[in-house]
Amino acid sequence: NEDHAGYRQLLNDQIMGLIAAGIEANVTDRPGGIFVRPADQIAEEDRILIQTVARVIITDRRGALADQINVRSLVEATVPLLSPNRPLRPEPLAVAPLPRRDLTFHNGLGGFTPDGREYVITTAPGQRTPTPWVNVLANPHFGTVISESGLAYSWSENAHEFRLTPWGNDPVGDSNGEAFYLRDEERGHFWSPTPLPCGGATPYVARHGFGYSVFEHTERGIRSELTVYVAMDAAIKFAVLKVRNELSRSRRLSATGYVEWVLGDLRPKSAMHVITEIDLHSGALFARNPYNTEFRGRTAFFDVDDTHRTVSGSRTEFLGRNGTLKAPASMTRARLSGKVGAALDPCAAIQVIFDLAAGQEREIVFRLGVGRDTDDARNLVHRFRGSTAGRCALESVWQHWKHTLGAVNVETPDPSLDVLANGWLLYQTLACRLWARSATYQSGGAFGFRDQLQDVMALIHARPHLAREHLLLCAAHQFPEGDVQHWWHPPTGRGVRTHCSDDYLWLPLATCRYVLTTGDTGVLDAPVHFVQGRPVNADEDSYYDLPGRSEDAASLYEHSVRAILNSLKFGEHGLPLVGSGDWNDGMNLVGAEGRGESVWLGFFLHAVLTPFADLARTRGDTIFADRCLSEAAALRVHLEDSG
Repeated sequence: NEDHAGYRQLLNDQIMGLIAAGIEANVTDRPGGIFVRPADQIAEEDRILIQTVARVIITDRRGALADQINVRSLVEATVPLLSPNRPLRPEPLAVAPLPRRDLTFHNGLGGFTPDGREYVITTAPGQRTPTPWVNVLANPHFGTVISESGLAYSWSENAHEFRLTPWGNDPVGDSNGEAFYLRDEERGHFWSPTPLPCGGATPYVARHGFGYSVFEHTERGIRSELTVYVAMDAAIKFAVLKVRNELSRSRRLSATGYVEWVLGDLRPKSAMHVITEIDLHSGALFARNPYNTEFRGRTAFFDVDDTHRTVSGSRTEFLGRNGTLKAPASMTRARLSGKVGAALDPCAAIQVIFDLAAGQEREIVFRLGVGRDTDDARNLVHRFRGSTAGRCALESVWQHWKHTLGAVNVETPDPSLDVLANGWLLYQTLACRLWARSATYQSGGAFGFRDQLQDVMALIHARPHLAREHLLLCAAHQFPEGDVQHWWHPPTGRGVRTHCSDDYLWLPLATCRYVLTTGDTGVLDAPVHFVQGRPVNADEDSYYDLPGRSEDAASLYEHSVRAILNSLKFGEHGLPLVGSGDWNDGMNLVGAEGRGESVWLGFFLHAVLTPFADLARTRGDTIFADRCLSEAAALRVHLEDSG
């Protein structure tokens, strides 16, 4: 209320009278209700904050209420339409792909190369995969999921909490927040170097490899190859587009890269807070979400090497009213407008126009990344500029996966098992499960206590240091009572505490497996602090919270002992209590009243007690070793009798 009529507060009385006469009277000054405040009692910074987070602002300076509610804002076209100097040719007839005879385990759409290092998929109009067939490209702090269609989504630090671009959450469709386009500047025809969002008439070949994906296509005499990968040591993704003119005359073309900003978990929640700008020091497109407090200061960027480019930070302008990625309005315009700033429907689009002589090839490198702050983002932009930096980053990707996946090699009578075991299973375990914690159907982002402990046991031979690091990380999410966070979100550690009965047992099991395999007994003495929080009440299934860091610390060995002691809770049949679920979370109601028991958990506990007894004995802890064996013996009897 901005009325300054004096002490009688006539306008305020009218407002309160209207509220009292309606059904909203009982929600005044309550969350989700109506708050009436004099403007002169609100500090200027508070007023700015309220206006920043408001979905609608209505004022008496903009006409009648009905006019403000029903207004339709039209996008002003500030860029002229493209004026082709050659006639637009009709769409060519769709071309069916040729059968591939050189792939193993080919299913009609895709198959492995003979060496098993790539999975090759051929698509064409009317010939698509039934669901997205994806490659998860990641390092420990950044990643992207890209499908055979070329569509992708990307994140930093946490694939759920801090997405750079949108995750589709569609079990049979692709995410649609990133796209690339090629355009014939002379005729106006445009298409994508990937099957989506704007596929051409001829087939596409997608090659998913270890740490990279490649898309090959030829359209109207223009051959393109798009290589996508993530640097191993930085929060940056490369999209290297090679374009070759295979005709006998010169061509004038443009390449456009496009991303929709999220900078949070869900775009509808964060888009209104995202601010875009052209960084004066680097020339890159920057984006920030100052309203995101858990990832405060993060600065995302989209960049290309070519200095002769045009840009846009407005998704509404790029797509046009009711526009789509298949036919964005900007593809009919001569260039991008350069519009950036606050209060936009945020995106980052960059367009580069170039000429190709007959037989000439051009390489254009797009980069998407994020820095911890503006200076860090600027440093990343400068560090990875130039084709040499991009090639070095790709070489590091190749070398990393060659070294990691070459540590173990198996030969069996089953070639299909060999092709998976010699690379792909370990690759997915590390890239998808441990680093990304995301894929097409679940973009969780969190660490699951049991989940990633299971995963790192597969890395003990290839990357033992990662297994060691993760043992200590998980121990740091254990409560002094011995139970643990079922899952937690990095970087804050916010997560759930539950009655789940198997989570904590994976810590002593994985510890045994690691120590007995590597001989690294020193890890058992590594001190790790507990987390602290209130216990889960008996009538609760779980609760979600940010636990504190306990002042108490203990060795990894002691953490494992507490986990085992916490598991020694048995029901009337002498079997372990299932709590709110053993390994099968779907059994959550079996133990709802505190009486349900788990046969599976009994077998699992027995499998933990036996090797841990040996580990305890090697440390001279004979008392606990004997207890492990006695508990295992009693459990064996109960399993035989009641299991």
